[in-house]
Amino acid sequence: MLLSTMTGDLAQTFSHKKAIKIIKEAGFDAFDLTLCDMFINAKKPFNENCPFNSDDYLDYAKDLRKYADKIGIICNQAHAPFGSSCGIPETDEIIFKQIVRSMEIASIMGAKIIVVHPKQHLTYAENTEELFNLNVEFYKSLIPYCEKYNIKVATENMWQYNNNSKSIIDSTCSRAWEFCKYIDTIDSEWIVGCLDIGHVSLIGADIPEFIKTMGNKRLQALHVHDTDFIHDSHTIPFLEKIDFTAVSKALGEIDYQGDFTFEVQAIFRKYPKELLPSVAKFLCDVGRYLIEQTK
Repeated sequence: MLLSTMTGDLAQTFSHKKAIKIIKEAGFDAFDLTLCDMFINAKKPFNENCPFNSDDYLDYAKDLRKYADKIGIICNQAHAPFGSSCGIPETDEIIFKQIVRSMEIASIMGAKIIVVHPKQHLTYAENTEELFNLNVEFYKSLIPYCEKYNIKVATENMWQYNNNSKSIIDSTCSRAWEFCKYIDTIDSEWIVGCLDIGHVSLIGADIPEFIKTMGNKRLQALHVHDTDFIHDSHTIPFLEKIDFTAVSKALGEIDYQGDFTFEVQAIFRKYPKELLPSVAKFLCDVGRYLIEQTK
């Protein structure tokens, strides 16, 4: 099981190369290439300041891959820009093209899996079936690009926010039965599951049972972070309320075959940049401990 973390905020603070260097020197086996900043929002779907949106994006990616190879670290997975839809056809077409480009970039970097959020621009409770049909069609449309770039797409369990109750509520794939239904209905070796551990906690589901229900065939990637069960905190395990001992045990029980990837970008925003290499080292130590608990 490889241990990895996202380039995310480290790349925003420094550069992609510096982020990869910090991750390598912290002791990680791999890095998750964060491509989320290719997209800003529905009003501005194309971020001109992102090098992966430039005309020479292929050269940029190839140079980054060459650098990672030189210092001896691999890219195990990536995160596509999100959200995957906003319900405006012209904008959704731009988003789709960015997702396909992110798959190409991830492939160049050597990633085997890229996480692509499901569409959830509609209110989940009133549009569950419509969202299911939209997403099955959406992920099936990505399969030709999976084959072209030799990369799997992982869908992810999501949540929505209820403005009236000021609380997080269910969304696409937030329950194990629906997550399994998505993967089983699409029925392709190219479409798998990335379980966001924090998201499971936010909608009140039992994380170990969720893991066991998915099993190691469907569950092939992770986003690991801690929460207080209220906010999508994205912080280091053991700082808040998730029982990570039980999480590790459940991963061991299903003989999980994927990698252990942190998505804890928030913690890197809390410290001066001079301390970020130390934060990355501590995060790596926590990851090694949690992986050991799966055995």
